[in-house]
Amino acid sequence: MAEFTLPANSIVKTGKTFDAPEGATNVRKFMVYRYDSSDGSNPSVDTYHVDLDTCGPMILDALIKIKSEIDPTLSFRRSCREGICGSCAMNIDGANTLACTMAIDDVEGDIKIYPLPHQPVVKDLVSDLTQFYRQYEAIEPWMQSDTVPAGNRERLQSKEDREKLDGLYECIMCACCSTSCPSYWWNSDKYLGPAALLAAYRWIVDSRDEKTDERLEALDDPFKLYRCHTIMNCATVCPKGLNPAKAIAETKKMLVQKNL
Repeated sequence: MAEFTLPANSIVKTGKTFDAPEGATNVRKFMVYRYDSSDGSNPSVDTYHVDLDTCGPMILDALIKIKSEIDPTLSFRRSCREGICGSCAMNIDGANTLACTMAIDDVEGDIKIYPLPHQPVVKDLVSDLTQFYRQYEAIEPWMQSDTVPAGNRERLQSKEDREKLDGLYECIMCACCSTSCPSYWWNSDKYLGPAALLAAYRWIVDSRDEKTDERLEALDDPFKLYRCHTIMNCATVCPKGLNPAKAIAETKKMLVQKNL
């Protein structure tokens, strides 16, 4: 199981158990991390026995059922239910993923659900991603140009240049990759992490952006970029099938060429 940021000297204890309705025959056990940062108590793991005959097929369906019918105090984020918004990112069965795209049947045995690793926990499965979003903001994720496009219209791009953005723009900022990265766990105050660096590379290679050199110079730092050791956890867990490690490696290559 991945590491989590908990209060000092805290112990994850066994919490409450909620039984399935009488007569239920298709039951799965969900073991869910519970913690409330507002009361200072130690975290616990509550156990919910869910009747799958009255539940949808995804992990998120089970969480919604738990909150709606069993325990309304459970907290988690969710929105689109289609793997687009990234809101329901959490650690399921030891791996970061989206609860809305993870099928219950894909998990063997008891289903263990925790918040994203090594992030401050606000409540239950809700992590505090303030630092994560600040790092995304730091790479200035918008087009920057000093020139006016021809005819004062949209900036045109060749098909070849557009294809360079494939595998980059699809990131949904769910934080699965960054919170699965040991380098990010150890240096999250300085290392930008896979998600932010993938986004940075997306703008570096965009032919319409005119600040490539400035973007590269901003990343030329021992910690911002070079804490990546190509462990590849980021590519393994990305729910969109992206490869942040490759983007980081390409950024390093561009910096070497620039500094020659």
